[in-house]
Amino acid sequence: MGMNLSATSPLAAPRLALAGITKRYPTVVANSQVSLTVAPGEAHAVLGENGAGKSTLMKIIYGSVKPDEGTVSYNGQPVHIRNPQEARALGISMVFQHFSLFDTLTVAENVWLGLDKSLSLPTVTQSIITKASQYGLDIDPSRPVHTLSVGEMQRVEIIRALLTNPQLLILDAPTSVLTPQAVEKLFVVLKKLVSEGCSILYISHKLHEIRELCSACTVLRGGKVTGVCNPKEESNASLSRLMIGAEPPALQHRESKAGATVLNVDNLCLEKEDQFGVTLTDVSLHVRAGEVVGIAGVSGNGQQELLYALSGEDTRPAAGMVLINDLPMGKAGPRERRALGLQFVPEERLGRGAVPTLGLAHNLLLTRDTGVGKGGWLNVKALEAHAAKLIKDFNVKAGGPNAAAKSLSGGNLQKFIVGREIDAKPKLLIVSQPTWGVDVGAAAQIRGEILKLKDEGCAVLVVSEELDELFEVSDRLYVIAKGQLSPSINRADATVTRIGEWMSGLWNEDVQAALEQQKKNQTEMNHVEA
Repeated sequence: MGMNLSATSPLAAPRLALAGITKRYPTVVANSQVSLTVAPGEAHAVLGENGAGKSTLMKIIYGSVKPDEGTVSYNGQPVHIRNPQEARALGISMVFQHFSLFDTLTVAENVWLGLDKSLSLPTVTQSIITKASQYGLDIDPSRPVHTLSVGEMQRVEIIRALLTNPQLLILDAPTSVLTPQAVEKLFVVLKKLVSEGCSILYISHKLHEIRELCSACTVLRGGKVTGVCNPKEESNASLSRLMIGAEPPALQHRESKAGATVLNVDNLCLEKEDQFGVTLTDVSLHVRAGEVVGIAGVSGNGQQELLYALSGEDTRPAAGMVLINDLPMGKAGPRERRALGLQFVPEERLGRGAVPTLGLAHNLLLTRDTGVGKGGWLNVKALEAHAAKLIKDFNVKAGGPNAAAKSLSGGNLQKFIVGREIDAKPKLLIVSQPTWGVDVGAAAQIRGEILKLKDEGCAVLVVSEELDELFEVSDRLYVIAKGQLSPSINRADATVTRIGEWMSGLWNEDVQAALEQQKKNQTEMNHVEA
């Protein structure tokens, strides 16, 4: 792969060298005089809070954005990368945070589009199967993309990038949709690529991953480089200080007595709507006032189907299968559920959580009645004032209350959507992937708000693929696998290894062992008493 010169060789030209890169947009300077050097066979992290300019910089390297100033060198030669095709021809491959897949085509057809046209579709299909099994990235090449969950789409992007045998691989938050065991597998692959001379540019907010994988790190804040370091020699605290100028606040955990059951899902069975969906079988769970319940699981195991049934977007369940405040709501739509105090944050930010082309103020209307006057007339001033308050309260970087949703970085849009739902003072909050692609400071803020809601007596259900996050905020956990739900486990009894195993559906043996141990303890107690 690539050049045989090792990263340590004094003769090795940098794989990539950026000097003085500047990119201005009408409302913001995304990159200002950025310099960055990546050696051959080096995993190099790019750290920065949301809106720091990381994505713009990666798009410049990948040829999808043109810089206003500055130079790019690749393997010692100055280059002008005019488009992604030229980048791929040079051996640069990228996995984006927002995916570029065609909904109506299959996985194999989408991958085929980015590869050498001399390859046949059956050849590409076989290559996908081989790569997928090699890297533990489970995917069916014949599935249409519109039937995939967000996590499954990311797997397609990773496989597509690896099939080009890149010399420089750019990864934007690639592990947010993998089990801990699968992350380990991916890291084995990435370390192998590095040992073969491939360079990796790695964007992630997971500081422990950066320290494990990367031997160099460039930190951006407000579009400028604020530091270059070896992350292995840094702590989470020192990396946070470089990135956001401070350490994230520690979460305030207060012991709270859980109250009455607010959400009760009773043996929910739901046939999948299309051949690639997941059938839900006998799903039972409950969430009480004043507690946070987490649902862990690898993307594509029925989370989407469960969330649709809970939000009221899927009204096929029997009325008694979903109870809110003891009222049978399985057949009720979203508006009726909102009237009972349910607020909902979906996994897809753009398209479901927000209308991309509408301003933030008008996006409030999706789930709130703010600014709707008599006869349905809109009070635009009230809407704008409300949006401005959310922007301030949740520290959202946006060009004002009328900025289009699609103009915000992923993390900033997430802060706005989560803020919109929390601000409604819900009695029941259901949130999917609360901090997906969000920086450490913003993640701490969102998690803090969730705990504050819990303290105020709200029942919170968090569906997430981030185990750290679930361990941080949950009082109890369930795991979803292949459309079935594990028993509930207290946070104190949960370990990463155990939950990781349960994510593969292996909880029955565990539960059986616990029951037997319980019986044994009881027998011993009886024996002692006798």
